[in-house]
Amino acid sequence: MSPIDRIRTYAGELTALRHDIHAHPEIGFEEVRTSNLVAELLQGYGIEVHRGLGGTGVVGVLKGRSDNGRRIGLRAELDALPIEEATNLPYRSTVPGKMHACGHDGHTTMLVGAARYLAETRAFDGTAVFVFQPAEEGLGGARAMIRDGLFERFPVDEIYALHNAPNGPHGRLKTRPGPIMAAADFFDIRVQGRGAHAAEPQRGVDPIVVATALAQAMQSIVSRNADPLKSCVVSITQIHAGAAYNVIPESAHLAGTVRTFDGDVREVAALRIRELARGLAAAYGAEIEVEIRDVFSVLDNSAEQAAAAAEVATELFGAENVEADCVPRMGSEDFADMVMAVPGAYAWLGGTPGPGLHNASFNFDDSIIPLGSAYLARLVERRTAA
Repeated sequence: MSPIDRIRTYAGELTALRHDIHAHPEIGFEEVRTSNLVAELLQGYGIEVHRGLGGTGVVGVLKGRSDNGRRIGLRAELDALPIEEATNLPYRSTVPGKMHACGHDGHTTMLVGAARYLAETRAFDGTAVFVFQPAEEGLGGARAMIRDGLFERFPVDEIYALHNAPNGPHGRLKTRPGPIMAAADFFDIRVQGRGAHAAEPQRGVDPIVVATALAQAMQSIVSRNADPLKSCVVSITQIHAGAAYNVIPESAHLAGTVRTFDGDVREVAALRIRELARGLAAAYGAEIEVEIRDVFSVLDNSAEQAAAAAEVATELFGAENVEADCVPRMGSEDFADMVMAVPGAYAWLGGTPGPGLHNASFNFDDSIIPLGSAYLARLVERRTAA
C-alpha cells in the first residue's frame, strides 16, 4: 500500500484534527492549546516528545528500525493570524479577531499525519525529527527555537517544510534550488508634527501631510533606486493618525515591509527610506523616526535537498504534477533561518483554487492532507536511506 493510500484510511481523523485547530486559533507564542494537542497525539503514537523550545514549540523524535546515523527533520507551523474570519464554515474560528488564514492548521495536521504513518510503519532507518514551530508570522519563531538549541539538542542532516498553495493547481508540488522566498524587513515610521485646530493649519505641522508625502516618495525606491533587474517590493500596510474631524493630530505612524532577494538592494531600500524621511522632515518642519527590522532572511533551498524533494514528489504524484524549478515568490518564510543552519528545502503543494493566503475567507483544502503527509513521510524513508 502506498503512503497516500494508507494515510487516506485515517484521513477523516486528520481532517477532524485540522478543523479542531482551525476552530481554536492561537497567534504567535500563544499556541498553548495547539502545542498540547500535538504533543498528546505524538505521545499516543509512541513518539518521544519535547516541549517548550521557542516558547510553545514541540519537537518529536522517532527512531526507525535501525540506526544508521541519518537524521531527517520535518517542520510545520502552529500559529494563526490576527484576522477576523469571514467564512460560515461549521468549524470557523471561535476566537474573535483570530483565524488560520494561512493554512498552518493544515500544515500541522499534515506533519501529525506523517508522524503517525512513520510511527506505525517504521519503514525507515535512522531518526525522524518532527519540528512544530510557533510564531512563524513575523514574530521570529524559528529564530527562537534555534536560540533554544533546536539543532544542538536535535541535530539533523537536513530539514524539509511544506506550504499549501491555494492558487493550485490541485496536487502539484513546486520547489526549486536556490532562493524560493524573499527576505523581509518590517518598518515602523513615526512622524511627529504639531497639533492644531483643523481650521487653523498654519498654527501646526500636519503629520498626515508629511506621512502621505513620505508614503508616495517611498514608491520611487523600487522604480528609481533599486536595480530594475532585481526584485524589490515596498508595501505600506498601515497608516494611523488622528481621532477627530476637526483636529490636526500631533503624530502619524506608517508601517509595512520591504521584500528583496539581493543583499545590496535590501541595503539600498533601507538607506533610501531613511534619506527620504530626513529630507521630508526638514522640508515640512517635522520630526521622523524610522525603525527597520530584519524579520525574514532569504529562503535559499539547498540544491541537493530541492532535488530530493522533487524526486519524492515525482514518485508520489507523477512527473506531470511536479515543478522542480518554479518561480520564486516575494512572500517570506522564517524556515529560511533553519535552512541557513542545516541543508534543507521548502516546497508548495497546490490545493483547489480559492481565496488566497491571509484572506479572511481563506480555507485550507482538506483533500491535500494525505498528499502532504505522504510527501513528508516519504522524504524520511528515502533520505534516511541515502
